[in-house]
Parts: sequence; structure tokens; C-alpha cells
Amino acid sequence: LEFTADASHELRTPLSVIRAEADVALSAPREAAEYRDSLRRIQGESHRLRQLVEDMLWLARFDSKPPPPGSEPVDLATLAQACADRFRAVGPAVSAETPDGAVLISAPPEWIDRLAGVLVDNACRYAGPDGTVRIEVRAQGSRASLTVEDSGPGIPEAERPLLFDRFHRATEHGSGSGLGLAIGDSIVRSTGGRWQVGDSPLGGALMSVSWRHAQPARTAASLAGRSPQA
Repeated sequence: LEFTADASHELRTPLSVIRAEADVALSAPREAAEYRDSLRRIQGESHRLRQLVEDMLWLARFDSKPPPPGSEPVDLATLAQACADRFRAVGPAVSAETPDGAVLISAPPEWIDRLAGVLVDNACRYAGPDGTVRIEVRAQGSRASLTVEDSGPGIPEAERPLLFDRFHRATEHGSGSGLGLAIGDSIVRSTGGRWQVGDSPLGGALMSVSWRHAQPARTAASLAGRSPQA
């Protein structure tokens, strides 16, 4: 019931803006530039509404516990580089720091890609167009981690226990729906990951997830090269 009430509230805002803009545009003849301004605002709210609905549907499917996608080796280093390339056009300076070679975990690739997208999208929103976002991948012992840092306002200590609640926003900055980190948390818990939330040297938030490091599969050629056991 709480989720339904919150969802209704979140959906009402973009719908109200779209309705108001359309009513104003149709109320009297206007200049072409004024119509374009109204259409741009309607377009922006429509995009926000679509993202909100897609996030809600994703969570609904996840809550219904469908058969999970099959786990397979996922290279965090390659994923981080691809994610940085994808978000460089957003505005902040996005960089990726990865070790040489693959850093593998075992998980559904589409889930880890979604998680990385959520973390980097959040970081870009809070860092702002002139800010900095850094993606880092590390392999330490039996763990492999994906860390996203930003130069935004950071996450107050009091807000951190509520960070993964649905529709919760840690600060007034940014324009997200408050569902991204709830989706991310569902993915982390379902793939055996561990969160670390802290302060970044960049001045903003640090969001990190670690998993058990999956070793590369031994190839038939390497096995063939081993000497037989006595």
C-alpha cells in the first residue's frame, strides 16, 4: 500500500505538468517559439514519466521472483570502460580506472550492467555538468569491486540507512525518481554483493559494491599442457 501511494504521488507530478503545458498551449494562438518551449517541457516530463514507469515495472517483475537470468562471467573492467564511454556525453567529466586484464565475477550480465548504469547515472546527476565522476574497478584477494565516486554534495550520514528505500532521495539535488538505488540494491542482494557507502576524495559520495572474484575458466589447452599426476 505504501509503495502504491508513493508511486501514485510520483506519477501525478509529470502528468500534471504535461496536462498544464498542453492546456496553456491550446488556450490561445501563440508564436511558434512558445509552442516549441511547451513541447520541450512536455518532452522532458514524458521522458521522466517513461523512466519512472520502466523502473516500477522492473521492480514489480523482480518482486514477483521470476526465474533469474543465468549467471556467467562478467568482466567488471570492460563493463566500467563501456559505462564511462556511454555517460561522457551527459555532462560531467567521467573517467574509468581499471587494472590490466579482466576482473571477473559470476552474475547475470544484464543485471550488473543495469547496476553500473544506476550508480553512474546517480553520480552524474549529483555531480552536475561541471563536476567529476570516477569509476574504479579493483581485484583484491578473493573480492572484486566496482566503485563510483562523484564531486557532488555527498550523502549525509543520517540519510545512509534510508538510501535504498524506494522513492527516497538522499538530497534535494538531482532529478531522479528515487527508484534507481532500490533497483541497484535488489541486484546487489540477489548476486551476493556487498555495499560500501562513504565519502569520496572528489568531495561527494562513494558507492562501492564487491563480489566474490571469479577465476577465469581453465582452457582445454592449458589442461592438456599439465603433466599427468603420478
